[in-house]
Amino acid sequence: MARVLIVAIYLFGAAAIGGAIGLFEGLGIGAAAGGLLFLSALQIQSSVAARKHRRVHAREIGNLHRANAAIEVALHETHEKMEEVTKAIEARADAQGRKIVAELQVLESLMREFAGRISEKSKSDMPAPVPQDGAGAYIASLGEPELLETIRSSLEENRVDLYLQPIVSLPQRKLRYYEALSRLRAENGRVIMPAEYIRIAAPAGLMSVVDNLLLFRCVQIVRRLTQKHRDIGVFCNISGDTLTDAEFFPQFLDYMKHNRDLAGQIVFEFGQDALAKAGAKGEENLAFLSSLGFALSMDHVDSLALDFVRLKKIGFKHLKLRADTLLAGMGNARAAVGPEDFKQLLERHGLNLIVERVEDEKTVVQLLDYAVDYAQGYLFGEPRAVRDDTIKALEKAEPVSPVVPFRKSA
Repeated sequence: MARVLIVAIYLFGAAAIGGAIGLFEGLGIGAAAGGLLFLSALQIQSSVAARKHRRVHAREIGNLHRANAAIEVALHETHEKMEEVTKAIEARADAQGRKIVAELQVLESLMREFAGRISEKSKSDMPAPVPQDGAGAYIASLGEPELLETIRSSLEENRVDLYLQPIVSLPQRKLRYYEALSRLRAENGRVIMPAEYIRIAAPAGLMSVVDNLLLFRCVQIVRRLTQKHRDIGVFCNISGDTLTDAEFFPQFLDYMKHNRDLAGQIVFEFGQDALAKAGAKGEENLAFLSSLGFALSMDHVDSLALDFVRLKKIGFKHLKLRADTLLAGMGNARAAVGPEDFKQLLERHGLNLIVERVEDEKTVVQLLDYAVDYAQGYLFGEPRAVRDDTIKALEKAEPVSPVVPFRKSA
């Protein structure tokens, strides 16, 4: 009976006390006893609810403890990962620092080595000075010993400037490459052009120093440019003297082997005369350079009686030809085909044609008639000295010519 009452009171706890007492009386239970039963039922209900609340509370506390434990584990794992990343960054920075120091040490040793060659050359070994006008008058006014000393001091004091000239695709005139050119500066700031210093530096065995400095600058510039634009490459000129230098070129190859990640962005350029004098060992060195992934280019082309199969085997990918040779001098250059078929001939042997020394719009129209894809010249941009403001402009990689390109006529 008591169980039935408890259940009834529990289910109808919201009923009025008077109604409950009436129910008790109907069951033969006095009002006082009924009241006590009613209060007991309320107490039982409260106890049950309290126990239920405590269970829920305990479950929530348990969940919080488990969540806190999971957070602690996650924080610990995150801390460990942060330590790993920090160590990796520090290791990379340390390795990069060691690499830069090693590069500078190689550069310093090479400069000392080649600078020492100056004293081994007598004045009788030097060619006669070439008369010059205009800006070159100052250089021409120097005697051979003075000019040699100027060149030596420019190299020792690192007064070797890097200039970049754009190479564009046609007909869009979109920037595709830069050619890196070197200039020396005298102590008074006068610029010494390649034609002026090569005739003195080459006999003195200093061209490898110039090329080495140019190479280091090219690597620095390429790393800057390719942070945003990996589709832009740099042509880096290597002289024939450097190619055949038994002391420098093996070091050069070893250096590029450790920088082969730049293979898609640096193109090494050699003159036709340099390749002719390279010999079997020189060609072997070029083939090894190509095997590292670096493309090769030939410029200063005077004769088009070329062994294209041999060039492809060595690893040449580009051939530069002066605009006046393509447009009016193919016969004198002993070309096997006319200008209208020359590009197709090169393509059959895996070579790109780049026409240089393009100076006017008329020439561009003629190049389009011959389906030329790449061009270089003052029309598209003159060589610019690489400075901080220049680097910022280059990183934008905007088209170099605002002129609306000509379309090939029907």
